[in-house]
Amino acid sequence: MDGERTVTDTNVLIAANGRDTHADLACQLACVEAIAAIRDNGVAVLDSRGLILTEYVRYCNHSGQPGPGDLFFKHLLDNQYAGARVKLVAITGIDDPQRGFTELPENDLDPSDRKFLAAAVAAQAIILNATDSDWAEQQTLVEKLSVVVRQLCPQHKARS
Repeated sequence: MDGERTVTDTNVLIAANGRDTHADLACQLACVEAIAAIRDNGVAVLDSRGLILTEYVRYCNHSGQPGPGDLFFKHLLDNQYAGARVKLVAITGIDDPQRGFTELPENDLDPSDRKFLAAAVAAQAIILNATDSDWAEQQTLVEKLSVVVRQLCPQHKARS
């Protein structure tokens, strides 16, 4: 992930933490390795409106023993304005329930995932996913927007 721009779905941080997740151990390890690679050599993409960080806040612990996902979240908070390892991109929310953002066409993507896709489009970044089947189900939309979703845990990409 050397210099690669990456938008990380919240489920990756959750799986990396290994708490409250259905991700198996192989998936958890893949997520830990992926976020470590982003932190050390990649560029994490966040939206300048703070929508992605706001979602991370709901799932990352700020007390007790931090997990790898929590530490990655802290890295993003600490470096969001530093520019080298975190890139902030503008995304424009619109009052259109079929789109959500000007960066997206009409779509059936879960509204909570649209911010990740809009940020990936704006930054020309890849999306990391661990356990959300929506990305596989919306592959046509994602490909239409020239975005790649890297499935860290292909065993979890289909709805069971």
